Amino acid sequence: MPTLNVAGTELYYERRGDGEPLLLIQGLGGNSAHWGEPFLRELEHDFELIVLDNRGIGRSAPLDGTDFTTADLAADARGLLDALELAPAHVLGISMGGMVAQQLALSAPEKLRTLTLGGTSAGGTQSKPTSPQIVQELTAAVLSGDRERVLRTGFSVVVSAPFAAEPANFAEFSEAARLYPAELNLLMSQQAAVYAHDTYGSLRGLNVPTLVIHGTADRMLDSSNGELIASLVPGARLELLDGVGHLFFWEQPERSAQLVREHAASAS
Repeated sequence: MPTLNVAGTELYYERRGDGEPLLLIQGLGGNSAHWGEPFLRELEHDFELIVLDNRGIGRSAPLDGTDFTTADLAADARGLLDALELAPAHVLGISMGGMVAQQLALSAPEKLRTLTLGGTSAGGTQSKPTSPQIVQELTAAVLSGDRERVLRTGFSVVVSAPFAAEPANFAEFSEAARLYPAELNLLMSQQAAVYAHDTYGSLRGLNVPTLVIHGTADRMLDSSNGELIASLVPGARLELLDGVGHLFFWEQPERSAQLVREHAASAS
């Protein structure tokens, strides 16, 4: 099982595919299995994928009780790229992972070929946070201790209603989610990192070719957040996927991979 010690913690990663390196950074509660095979299979034709489990989750070492920020997670990602001697790399971050990717691009732009930010936010007072109703739904599900309720509530929130209505789609999602469930303390630590994230005042200085992808039916983070990021980052391209939810790469894996591929090619 491939792991590396980065900043004192063991990080799990996978490498697959052939081409220029592409680092994928997952969101809150997500691990490497949550990218879904259809999306990864599309990408591995054009990239060498580095699929990372953030600290404390999946097959990475459990948390030691220390608090962390999105900047700390970005330092982990940078350490992994350096240890594998893969920088500069294309970087894709989704949701919280998009916040981590922003921090990585701001702190070490020379490590990135391109940046793709999916379903994410710049944080701060100018961004639109997750609605209290959604937070309450998810919190109640987690505190119930009912794993099936957690999965079904989470699925209904992160994809569009039409996609959620198909039983086969939930079966595929739940299979990935059951593999390495996140502990409550880890989810709380990640949530604290998300709440503290704020790159609004820095993104105008970002000098990395940037693509922003956001579903217009995203209930976790409204698509206005993607529009805001794209308006701040110089030269950023915005791609809004009509009627698609938070996990756009689950709903439209081929289209999502095509967007990443085209963005990488245009920068090259």
